[in-house]
Amino acid sequence: MNRPIRILVAKVGLDGHDRGAKIIATSLRDAGMEVIYTGLRQTPEMVVNTALQEDVDAIGVSILSGAHMTVFPKIMQFMKEKGLNDVLVTGGGIIPENDMNALHSMGVGKLFQPGTNTQEIVSYISNWVKENRNF
Repeated sequence: MNRPIRILVAKVGLDGHDRGAKIIATSLRDAGMEVIYTGLRQTPEMVVNTALQEDVDAIGVSILSGAHMTVFPKIMQFMKEKGLNDVLVTGGGIIPENDMNALHSMGVGKLFQPGTNTQEIVSYISNWVKENRNF
């Protein structure tokens, strides 16, 4: 790509714990990515609208509230409605493996548990964008 990878880091719903999201955002920025951080208490529709406006390559959702089976499907639905078919949706938080598998079947990318090495996340996003968004 002729520009840095653009990623939107989002906190959806009433989950007010954003330390992890900020650490990930900083790690992605330090790896040379352009990071747009939405801040707290976003709706799925707000996240997708921001992703569209900012022309991002990926959306990273941090969710610790347990609402992942509501939030991710809504994000995927809004993305489909807006035609964002080539944007990675990834994220992390407290998500049981069975739920991760269900979300993957809906088109959500790899999901990361707390404590994941940030370089693993950087590599995953970089490789996905290189394979899927090389304009």
